[in-house]
Amino acid sequence: MNPTYDFTGQVALVTGAGSGMGLATAQAYAQAGAAVTLADIDEQAVKTAAQNLRAQGHEVLAVPCDVTDEDQVAAMVDRTVETFGRLDMAFNNAGIQIPPSDAADEDAAVFDRVNAVNLRGVWACMKHELAQMRTQGSGAIVNCSSLGGLVGIPGRASYHASKHGVIGLTTSAALEYAPRGVRINAVCPGTIDTPMVADMIAKGELDRAEAAASQPIGRLGRAEEIASAVLWLSSPGAGFVIGVALPVDGGYVAR
Repeated sequence: MNPTYDFTGQVALVTGAGSGMGLATAQAYAQAGAAVTLADIDEQAVKTAAQNLRAQGHEVLAVPCDVTDEDQVAAMVDRTVETFGRLDMAFNNAGIQIPPSDAADEDAAVFDRVNAVNLRGVWACMKHELAQMRTQGSGAIVNCSSLGGLVGIPGRASYHASKHGVIGLTTSAALEYAPRGVRINAVCPGTIDTPMVADMIAKGELDRAEAAASQPIGRLGRAEEIASAVLWLSSPGAGFVIGVALPVDGGYVAR
């Protein structure tokens, strides 16, 4: 049984909210009483997700946003504050995966793309969220890293570089903003049963059985399990938790 939270009167923002971990987290924030901005590069997906939550009686806003474009990120945060009056919580989740590659053969454009989304996108989101939270003197940000931010895996150097970078952003900004009343942490998912992972499996880039076996729990994670971790890190229950990179990986990095 998951713990319950009361985020009534608070405002959350989730990127990559059209599906997978982002959607599950946006739903969890809304069910806990928060008003939620759902942002995603897939305009139709995020509008559909928001419509479904609105039909359940939740207060939500859908914002198409490409996190590689800082102007769009700034507009996303501005719309959130204009609509709901404040920003209390954010899950900077938007990210992409790339095919495995020999490090000597990686194309520079692939490296640039994965870092533009996974690292620069988190940087831009956190920058503009902090600008608002700084004026409030409060807030909680959770950045999405990965088990790939904690370990290395052959063939994944560029992707792991982006996710290691997210942890560096998180820890440094956490130290800077803890005295100002803003808590910043990261969540590090293992292999989670999401549309992105399903696509990797379909393309032959990941073997489902091997991925499940590599996690001591013996299965893929569920998007709702990441949402649970994010909500805890956002809540007063984690009020003394600053700058952590929390593995939610079925035991992968504990091996």
